Amino acid sequence: MFRKITIALGTISLGMFLLATTITADEGVTSGHGIAMHGDLKYAEDFKHFEYVNPDAPKGGLVRFGAQGSYDSLNPFIVSGTPASGAGFIYDSLTTPAADEPFSQYGLLAESITTPADRSWVEFTLRPEARWHDGVSVSVEDVIWTFNTLREQGRPFFRFYYGSVKKVEKTGERSVRFSFAPGENRELPLILGQLSILPKHYWEGRDFDKTTLEAPLGSGPYRIKEVNAGRSITLERVDDYWGKDLAVIKGHNNFGTIRYDYYRDTNVMLEAFKAGEFDYRSENQSKTWATGYDIPAVRDGLMIKDTIAHQRSTGMQGFAFNTRRDMFADSRVRHALSYAFDFEWSNDHLFYGQYTRTRSYFDNSELAATGLPSAAELDLLEPYRGQIPEDVFTTEFNPPKNDGSGNVRTNLRQAGKLLRAAGWDIKDGKRVHNETGQELAFEILLVSPSFERIVLPFTQNLKKLGVTATVRIVDSAQYVRRMDTFDFDVIVSSVGQSLSPGNEQRSYWGAEAATMEGGRNLIGIQDPAIDGLIESLIAAPDREALVTATRALDRVLQWGHWMIPQWHIAYDRIAYWDMFGRPAVIPTRGNQVLTWWVDPEKLEALNQKRSSSGG
Repeated sequence: MFRKITIALGTISLGMFLLATTITADEGVTSGHGIAMHGDLKYAEDFKHFEYVNPDAPKGGLVRFGAQGSYDSLNPFIVSGTPASGAGFIYDSLTTPAADEPFSQYGLLAESITTPADRSWVEFTLRPEARWHDGVSVSVEDVIWTFNTLREQGRPFFRFYYGSVKKVEKTGERSVRFSFAPGENRELPLILGQLSILPKHYWEGRDFDKTTLEAPLGSGPYRIKEVNAGRSITLERVDDYWGKDLAVIKGHNNFGTIRYDYYRDTNVMLEAFKAGEFDYRSENQSKTWATGYDIPAVRDGLMIKDTIAHQRSTGMQGFAFNTRRDMFADSRVRHALSYAFDFEWSNDHLFYGQYTRTRSYFDNSELAATGLPSAAELDLLEPYRGQIPEDVFTTEFNPPKNDGSGNVRTNLRQAGKLLRAAGWDIKDGKRVHNETGQELAFEILLVSPSFERIVLPFTQNLKKLGVTATVRIVDSAQYVRRMDTFDFDVIVSSVGQSLSPGNEQRSYWGAEAATMEGGRNLIGIQDPAIDGLIESLIAAPDREALVTATRALDRVLQWGHWMIPQWHIAYDRIAYWDMFGRPAVIPTRGNQVLTWWVDPEKLEALNQKRSSSGG
């Protein structure tokens, strides 16, 4: 029998983290209401709600969001089809994150999380009150079935994310244990907690790997109320939701009804928003933000235009090369083409000066590699000397820079030198390979027409190099299919990053993911050094080691010239009709719209103003 010691540390000083957990002394096994990647949890076991919510927020009201494109499936877990926005709201996961911690998970379906000191396994004990919307209890069998089904039939991402799980087994009436393959992977218990649990009894007899427009059974705060295939989807709040009084849920899911209306064109969607056809919009176009909201509704205070600062890692957005194409296999070619992108001119003339040039895959965070490698980073990088670019050791990475005048002759001269060194010479005004005779010509694939104005100046600069780049815009369904099958030359790709990177890096940059249809390694990177650095990152035993390993990986990605970095902002741009209430506290991760609520008084005042103005 184990001797259990209960430890509860109160608040020592303002801002100190709290710990409330049970420790089994003989094996160093800990069991508690949550788990942190590194360090302690911020919220003690008896916490009432997260600090960034309003626990007394009123419930109810309709909120309408806009979505682009279309959908043909309510199953977001498979490769087939295009899933509807909000389809995941109907499910609960074993745990849920705190938006004001780097990476912590608190029990949702699970009332407790148990791990040994080496985190070689994790055990979740389910809450007895957890229910599906049909009243059936959420069971251990549901958890095991979900895990096996997603790994076998779900998107390839799940195979990478859960690839180190050796065994899953029932250990009690309400407890399930995941055991891991040998190797350091402290993130796995938290990753397993993120698992959305599906109802085994519902899916038995149905084809999980087929698209469906039949509303699935869930256990979450919302259920699907109405499906208008490809045009809209409506979700309704579950009034008797089993978890509504949990501390991790308090202040969330306040909207009574959520509807997503679909628009095939971004311009039409913007005009619909300004006409009051939907209520909230997150703006991702600088030109629209600068000029598109100069309307009476904003001037009169009916519509609010706001920016909300965040401390998230902005990740990497850029032109991504498909290195499965022979022309992009040589890093000198990729590097050369980066000189043709004039960010400074684009920022001044197209973006109204709103953006910062991205230089790191983990920008806007302590994870970004700057300067030269530290001694700790060198310990990780030295074994790969000779396999990775020498610049990793000697030079800080920065993308090519210009003066904003639009004159890129100096940069294009540098590009020409790199291309000639890689075997690409000018012949009859075209850039041609001196051995194969292949012309350096490629297609930039877009899904958003609004991005064309940004890409065309880049193609004009490429033309001056003798490089032919054409632009093709396709609809969202075709775009997704071409991404899943890696049927593209160059795309604009956005790779989001958290403040605690881990196993997902395998799917972004790992060699195995490069050959799997539907995988996230769109670039096609197959590099043993990158694979090794990813494993060092995953095995990091503490926050300091994680930061070191991430910076080392960042340097190798930077100097691989896999993408041409574009830009980022450290705030969220949002516009909304003045009908909402918002919590006073903004967490580290920025705006959390599902903590907002419809304010009945504001909504009534807004409707009166609209009526009086004839809008």
